Amino acid sequence: MKTEKPTTAFVTAAWVALLIGMLTYIIGLWNASMLLSEKGFYLVLLMFGLFGAVSVQKSVRDQLEDVPVSSLYYGISWAATLIPILLLMIGLWNAEILLSEKGFYAVSFVLSLFAAVVVQKNTRDSQPTNALA
Repeated sequence: MKTEKPTTAFVTAAWVALLIGMLTYIIGLWNASMLLSEKGFYLVLLMFGLFGAVSVQKSVRDQLEDVPVSSLYYGISWAATLIPILLLMIGLWNAEILLSEKGFYAVSFVLSLFAAVVVQKNTRDSQPTNALA
């Protein structure tokens, strides 16, 4: 399967979206009036979610390119993506913060995960074909 290399504008937009999503989420945590343990919980959710989203993208892409992916890794990748999303929803539901703050964290979290997937895709598409073998 031959894919076109992404344009510089698309690559730049993806990286900017990832940085905006992550930085707004982290700056929001920094300025939040939460316990340090709560801030740590939300930060770990972001890092875990980013790893999971990139892993899902990679394993799905590998399967499409007939690169062997174990069912176990594929399942763990999906779990590593869905568990942080579920925990974020539960955490925000129970958090004693304004509804606008809850929306802020949810949107910046989802933006970060989506942008991480796009950055991973762009990185993969930018590699020479023989580097993937």
